[in-house]
This record gives sequence, C-alpha cells and structure tokens, in this order.
Amino acid sequence: MSNETSKRKLDHINACLKEDVESHYKTTGFENIDLVHQACPGIRLEDVDVESSFLGKKLDAPIMICPMTGGHKKGKEINLALAEAAQELNITFSVGSQRAAIENPDLIETYQVREAAPDILLFGNLGVTQINLDYGAEEVKKAIKMIEADGLGIHLNPLQEAIQPEGDAVFRETMQSISEIISKVKEPIYVKETGGGINKSTATDLVEAGAKAIDVSGVGGTSWAGVEALREESRGKLGEVFWDWGIPTSVSTAEVSEAVDVPVISSGGIRTGIDAAKAIALGADLVGIGLPLFRASVQGKGKVTEWLEEFILELKTAMFLTGCSKIKELQKAPLIISGQTREWFESRGLKPEKFGDQ
Repeated sequence: MSNETSKRKLDHINACLKEDVESHYKTTGFENIDLVHQACPGIRLEDVDVESSFLGKKLDAPIMICPMTGGHKKGKEINLALAEAAQELNITFSVGSQRAAIENPDLIETYQVREAAPDILLFGNLGVTQINLDYGAEEVKKAIKMIEADGLGIHLNPLQEAIQPEGDAVFRETMQSISEIISKVKEPIYVKETGGGINKSTATDLVEAGAKAIDVSGVGGTSWAGVEALREESRGKLGEVFWDWGIPTSVSTAEVSEAVDVPVISSGGIRTGIDAAKAIALGADLVGIGLPLFRASVQGKGKVTEWLEEFILELKTAMFLTGCSKIKELQKAPLIISGQTREWFESRGLKPEKFGDQ
C-alpha cells in the first residue's frame, strides 16, 4: 500500500506541474466582485499594514501556503522551498497528506521542514477518509509529532475519492469521527475542503464538532477531479464530467464567514492580491495559495518568496485604494457584486448588501 501511495503522490506532483489542472468553465466568482475605489483614500500606502494572526500566532501577512505534497522524495524539495519562504515572510504553511508517512516511516523526512523553518506556524495534514476507516487520535498525534507541527488540518475530499480508482468514498459518521479526534488531541485542528467548497450547514457542523478554523477551498483553482482524470490509471471520463463540480470560492467564503465564529481561510483559485482583498472583504481571515507556489517551488525558495512578495504588494495596493490601513478595516470594506456571482449569492440566501453592496 505504501508504494502505491507514494506513486500516486508522484502522479499528482507531475500532473500539477505539467498539466492544466485548474477549473475549465466555472470560476471563483471574484471576477464579478469589485472593491469600491476611493479617489482620496485618506492614508499613505506606507501606512498599510497586513499583519494578521491565526490561532493565536501573529503573521506578517494573512496567507497560508496550502497543503500540496509529501510522500515522495520530489515532495521533500518542494516542501523545503515552501517552508523556507514561509519562514522568511512569517506566514503559515501546511504540508500535504501524511498518509504515506504513516504507512511507510521511510517517507517521514519528505514532510520534515522544521529545521529550515523553526518559527513558522506549521500544520500537518490527514484525510478524513482515513479517519473514517481506521485512523484515530494516535495517528493524528503521530502526524503532528513527526513534523513538530503546531496543529493539523483534516481534509475533506469526497469528489477526489469518488473519482480516484483507489479511492475510498466513505463519509458516514464523519462529524462524529472528527469530533472524537478533536476531543483527544490538544493541538488545534482545522478542517478544509480540497476544491469543492463548503456550505453553511457543513461549516456549522464542523465547528460544533470542534474545528478551530475552516478552509473553504472552493471551485476556481486546482481541480482534483481533473488531476485524477489526467493520471495514467484513472476514471478519465468521470473526472472530465466532474472537473468543475462544487461551490465557487467567493460564494463559499461569504457563506461560511457569515455562518461561523471561527477563523475562515479562503482558498481555491486565489491568484492575485486583489483576489485576496476581495476574499477578506467577504469575511475571510486568511487566504490560502496552492498551485502557483507549488509551481514556483521547483525553482527554489527564491522564486516562491518573489511570487509572494508581489502578491503582498498587490494586496497592500488594493487596501490603499480602498482606504483600508488594516486587515480588520478591509473586512468591512464595501463591495459591488454582480453577474453570476450575485445570482449564486441570492440562490444561497446571501444578501449582497450584507457585504457592503452599494
């Protein structure tokens, strides 16, 4: 099983590096959302401060490098580059699913980044399917301990499991499983989707189960149905049909932010600082970035840092142009929501005026 898992990790790495794995037709919805320009912002650009915090730790920018890889020697190089950039910029980082290392301890080193990034807020990662089937609190504690993590993300990936030939589409009693794990683990546990988005009822149930934060991971970025469709051993047609399945990131961000009191991470197709500013104005506390940093990481830490510094500058500029000097001010900034995104909002019971529509 461990060799099969490691091979699958390499398949995923190669697909994400070489193929078009992003949504084909459905978008994040951010293109139909505008921040309101202030011709006289009332602040200086140098006054803009993007300092944030997440689960008690201060961050220099409201950014999480999303879980992507591990479980293969190629993944180790990628994780190190990402972690080193996170250390330099003081942002948070999560490794990819540690299932491979639980199955084969020889792969633990592919996830270990603490020596390169001693100060970052670092998260481990495991799939809820394994927790539903045979993992318990001991495996979660092992995943956290093996990388000296500050906490762990449990990922929900029903779409990927349904498409993947080796998948285990077992999601009965999921909330109970998550609740039992969280009650036995002292470190904070957050829960994330993997590109399909999270709705209000699911988010509410997850918080009741003890989740300390929610990462919506909506449609508009990497499609894991697409990644699976591109694999050599795949259910290609099924992956093609479900390539764009799910809730757009902007809609999921607004819906979950309105529904819960824990921090919300907006991820899934966040590609610019303007996307980030819109997500935060919709209520997100952090934004998560995956594929662009994954691709930059193969060129080393310098490329990752360069990409992130430009992204942070874009975020600061968007804040300046809306007259917001702090992240908390941006969370209250007015937005114009139009087109299909507005239709999504209204169909989900979200009132655009609640988000500053003018």
